[in-house]
Amino acid sequence: MEFEVCYQLDNEQQFWDELDDIVSAQGQTHGLIDDALRSYITFVTSYKGEYLHTEYDIVRCSFKLLESALFSTHKDYIRRQIVFSLLGEDSPDTLHLIVALLLFDGRDNEATFELMNDEGVFPRLIELIQEGKDDDVGLHRMLLELLYEMSRIQRLRAQDLIATDDDFVQYLFQIIEGLSDDVNDPYHYPVIRVLATPSLPQLILNEQYMVSAHDPTPSSQPPTTPTRSLTNRVIKTLSAHGSRYKTFGENIILLLNRESETSLQLLILKLLYLLFTTPATYEYFYTNDLRVLLDIITRNLLDLPLSAAPLRHTYLRVLYPLLAHTQLRNPPHYKRDELLRLLTMMTAVGGASEGHFGAVDETTKRLVGRCVRVGWLGAADDDDSADGRGQGDPARNLLGVEMPGASVSSLSVVEVTTQKERPGVLTGSRRHQEGGEANGKEGGAVGPEQRLDAGEATLALEKSPFEVEGET
Repeated sequence: MEFEVCYQLDNEQQFWDELDDIVSAQGQTHGLIDDALRSYITFVTSYKGEYLHTEYDIVRCSFKLLESALFSTHKDYIRRQIVFSLLGEDSPDTLHLIVALLLFDGRDNEATFELMNDEGVFPRLIELIQEGKDDDVGLHRMLLELLYEMSRIQRLRAQDLIATDDDFVQYLFQIIEGLSDDVNDPYHYPVIRVLATPSLPQLILNEQYMVSAHDPTPSSQPPTTPTRSLTNRVIKTLSAHGSRYKTFGENIILLLNRESETSLQLLILKLLYLLFTTPATYEYFYTNDLRVLLDIITRNLLDLPLSAAPLRHTYLRVLYPLLAHTQLRNPPHYKRDELLRLLTMMTAVGGASEGHFGAVDETTKRLVGRCVRVGWLGAADDDDSADGRGQGDPARNLLGVEMPGASVSSLSVVEVTTQKERPGVLTGSRRHQEGGEANGKEGGAVGPEQRLDAGEATLALEKSPFEVEGET
């Protein structure tokens, strides 16, 4: 039976007043709760074109319900009803409201995202993302965010990853390429994290593929779950068509430059690790972008607090293949001396270096040793060869230890894969914390606007669209 109520509104304030009345309804039975939900959805979607002109208006409507006594009292039932609506609804206006409700509720309550996974929502999100951009750009972007947020807090079911085909992954990359030259597109916001929203699903899909490869048959999966190895379709796409999708690479470098959330840094580093250890993607990035990336990594290694040892180890695991396999291995060798000084500092015993980096653990020593054994870091300059300077094993010269031949170890693959942090946890900044202490203030995580400028790279022979004219 259709639930219809006739409203007569004269202005926007009346809309918000009426919405307050609707979400204030008392529902003691499932039937009354369903009536209130239908009234809420019908009312909002009926006036969406007239009174809801911005994304903020959609968000405001969502929180009217999420902060109501009705939702607080019956949240489990209402969440389930909203999830079921997502599975069966086709109207873009209704979907926009439903997706907003799930996204903002899930960010505060992971049980919502877990329920979505249990009910098999992931394939439905893929379907809606592929079909929906032309209907409503705001809805499309919110669907991308919902897929990302739902997937990053839990392991997806194997059958859902199997259902993620090459066409969908390529479609995500095509979205980014289509936006890169249109500054008036609604995806283009001055805030870098919003700008890179279309890049986030690829990062989380890569994470899911890596976890699946590391542990293909978790105990939580039912016995009927497929156990065959899954193809990492993100790496497969970039291996075959990387030259078409350069903007994605630029976006993740931008994100790493500005991002202070530990979990997102790890997602980016895991993808970079695979790109730099897969021969087909060794040279996916522009040379100048690799130089910027090296600046970012060295800055972050200096800036990470002592408590961030696992994240520092992950940066070092990415640094080795970046130096050994990419265009950075070719002359002119970018910032060779500065990089050697940093690596020496990281393993120094005593003095100011130890005061900055703390006691040297064995993992750091081993990972730094692998980096300094990269050929071009240890090679002697022509001017030095005559008197013997620069000759010998750089690992022994710098660290005082013998290192086995550097290679991509299976241990590194496992360690990179298994590094995790809960969403929302921010990585502290050494500079920010020390500055706060000096000023008598508590140090904290550094925000995007406080990150150091990493655009110190000299002009490479090939021009990258990553560069912004006038920046140095």
